Amino acid sequence: MSIAIDREKCTACGLCRQVCPGSLLYSDGQGKTFIKYPKDCWGCTSCVKECHFKAIKYFLGADMGGKGSTLYTKEEGNLMHWIIVDFEGKEKIITIDKSKANAY
Repeated sequence: MSIAIDREKCTACGLCRQVCPGSLLYSDGQGKTFIKYPKDCWGCTSCVKECHFKAIKYFLGADMGGKGSTLYTKEEGNLMHWIIVDFEGKEKIITIDKSKANAY
């Protein structure tokens, strides 16, 4: 489990670096984010949720049935869309209402 960062899409806002609990994300000379040791990624998806530019995608991996699928998020008000893109480029979207996420 790890993330992939598209430096072309990265805006150098630094929000992802602030939320990484493992302090695994770094800034290059242009302020853009990179991960030095992808194998150390915890898979928490904090950075994925914080990136509003689709620059960070979570790699699901073949061992979890993903066959190379990636995941990114998109927020619309209280809605969080989890977008899974499979190896053929097809998208599946799971939407949750963040205001009800912790309701029991």
